[in-house]
Amino acid sequence: MEKEVLILIAMAMCLYFMVLWAHSLRFRFGLGHFYATIGAITAVMSWVTDIGLKTEVSGITFYVGSTVFYTSLLLSVFVIYVFNGPRNMRIAISTVAVVSALIPITAAALHFQSGFIENSTFAIGYVPVPSFRINLSSIFATIVDMIFLAMAWEFLGKPVFKVPLWLRTFLTLIGVMMLDVVLFATLAFGSDSSYLSIVKGTMISRAIISAFAFPFLYGYLHFQSKKKGEYIESRPVFAILKKVDEIKSELHRAHKEIARRKEAEKERDKVIEELKTALSEVKTLRGLIPICANCKNIRDDGGYWKEIESYIREHSDARFTHGICPNCREKLYPNVTKRFN
Repeated sequence: MEKEVLILIAMAMCLYFMVLWAHSLRFRFGLGHFYATIGAITAVMSWVTDIGLKTEVSGITFYVGSTVFYTSLLLSVFVIYVFNGPRNMRIAISTVAVVSALIPITAAALHFQSGFIENSTFAIGYVPVPSFRINLSSIFATIVDMIFLAMAWEFLGKPVFKVPLWLRTFLTLIGVMMLDVVLFATLAFGSDSSYLSIVKGTMISRAIISAFAFPFLYGYLHFQSKKKGEYIESRPVFAILKKVDEIKSELHRAHKEIARRKEAEKERDKVIEELKTALSEVKTLRGLIPICANCKNIRDDGGYWKEIESYIREHSDARFTHGICPNCREKLYPNVTKRFN
């Protein structure tokens, strides 16, 4: 029996590694392959649960479907919510719900069809007879679990609590596990006399498997956030139920874009004003200007000689104001110059 449990744990760890590795490839291949992985895990989980595959040790029953595949599914949805947000998590939840609903319907259809096909008994024996009550309970419990996961994660991540990442991860994981036990057992076996023993045994097995799953999950979150620089965003507690997170992000991006455009417009207006000022102050004189070497008069285009002041006034926006330079003042008013000195 102990060997079987070790094999079960080894299989779970391999599956944990596979789903986390698949998520780490999202930058290279996108999330399409990851959703496919989630769908495949859901299908196998439903099939293994229907055939009742389990292992018992020391009075504790480990169901392969819930111990290995459900926990892997939970880790998949966990990381996609943390790093990819509510929208992608809603896609993952939809994938789980649709595949979970298709499995029993397909199995029931195959069993129904086998009644009309000769020599199909052997082949159809590999398809477990579905229990609609168990499957519906599983679908409902899984959807509620994933919604609770997102809400618990955000609640524990509030700055006021100052919960470290490892504790936040563990409390969210174990909380979802225990909630799933209560929900699924109540819906599927609530009327059975063995209900309490099922709940007790499943809780113990989930607590044990959580202890093995936690290092994988925390190590991945820590590695992605610290080593890869992936930011673990704080969102509203009900972000998974409403599009609050997307709206908030879009508004933030819109405000940043508006601020950037306003700044660009201000810079543009400033440049335009500077150009207008420069154009209003400057009227450029171009070409060769004939000027008398002695009196400094300038010949215009009509052949008339004009004082330099008149010519510049006519051909530019400049205006003159007169004064006397020090050399001329010394020549013209020597007495005044000496008095100033």
